Amino acid sequence: MNNNTSFSIEELSTLREHGVVLFADRVIFDAQPPMPQQQIDAVQALCAGPLPEALVALWQHTAGGRLDYDLALPMNGNVESVSWSELFWDGSDGYRDLQGWIEHEQELAEEAAEDSGTPWSGKLTHLPFGGFEYCDRVYAVVEPGATHGQIIAWKQGLPPAWTHALHEDGLSPVAADLHGAFAALHLDEDPLAPTSDYFSGQALLAYLDDRHEGYGLDLDLMDKLVTFYCRAIVDWRTPLAEGTLRHHPALARAALRHAIAADDAALVADLAAAGLNFEGPHEGSALATDVAVGHSAFAAAAALVRAGAPVASDVLRNIDGQISPELTHALLDNGAEPTVAAIVKCAACGAPASAHLIADACTQIGIDVPPAFVADRDAMLVELETTLAQMRDGTQGHYLGQEGLAERIEHLQTFRL
Repeated sequence: MNNNTSFSIEELSTLREHGVVLFADRVIFDAQPPMPQQQIDAVQALCAGPLPEALVALWQHTAGGRLDYDLALPMNGNVESVSWSELFWDGSDGYRDLQGWIEHEQELAEEAAEDSGTPWSGKLTHLPFGGFEYCDRVYAVVEPGATHGQIIAWKQGLPPAWTHALHEDGLSPVAADLHGAFAALHLDEDPLAPTSDYFSGQALLAYLDDRHEGYGLDLDLMDKLVTFYCRAIVDWRTPLAEGTLRHHPALARAALRHAIAADDAALVADLAAAGLNFEGPHEGSALATDVAVGHSAFAAAAALVRAGAPVASDVLRNIDGQISPELTHALLDNGAEPTVAAIVKCAACGAPASAHLIADACTQIGIDVPPAFVADRDAMLVELETTLAQMRDGTQGHYLGQEGLAERIEHLQTFRL
């Protein structure tokens, strides 16, 4: 089911020549030719039940390709971003191709049967057909029953050092069928007016630029395709204006994400006035205040605290910029626990007033700050100086750059309790 009436047959043919296919109102790029029926039959032979009709229709349109949308799902109590950037195809240069992922799933199913002491039928009940490398996968349920055709996402858990990440593997239904799953793919932000350096749409726009500059894709057709693609941008502004945003959790989350990305305190206040609930996880297990502080969106963070948003006890560990003493004081007053590590972070980031506030709070709860600070500061200095040396000899990169690392080193060296 494709709603591609805005494109002529000739335009769709031209787009296909440039590796672009439209399916279920979404754009697939680096799109492969249709999957031969013989190959579809071979995959069918591996499944416990019939292939979902929509998946067959997709493969008859294209054997695979790339996607560039946002997708967030509840997993293990978190709100997890799922990277569904590839529709697996045989011969792809991804982590595994379609057949490779099928064989991987067969091995897992056989191992699970052995562990449970039950014989394995040799047939797959869940067919992997998309995802991202080894950490995110998307499955179609291919066993008979009420859930047949359902699309399910799997995400790999990360080590505990990854703060606020999923720490155990997670599963979540995406939709009852493939069309619903494609409808769930969306754009949180306008890719033509991004609020950050990395955003959904970046890969597609780069691909189209390459097709235009290197292969002659017509600029008007390219612009028309981008306009079509941008129809997936979520509209939270209309329900906000109508006073109904609080009834749409996914849209409310997108609005709050935009407010934090843009460090827009006024929008946070508008969202609070509209009755939004800032409780619960916003990204991963992180609260909205965690995310705002971690992104140095300090105006938005302060507005969230004023609006009564919860403050996690470990929020100060997220500091990565020049946080004001006023915000630091507000966070401490609302449940943030003072730590020596937070003192060091503030000092490194050039926020000495906040560092002193946290040091005073540490002293009040009985921490012997001076020796602990020296130990933590020296450890961070070693880490920063080592990274800077590696950057200078070209063996490592860092988001701060050489100048930023040098600045933090200087801040730490000159800070005094």
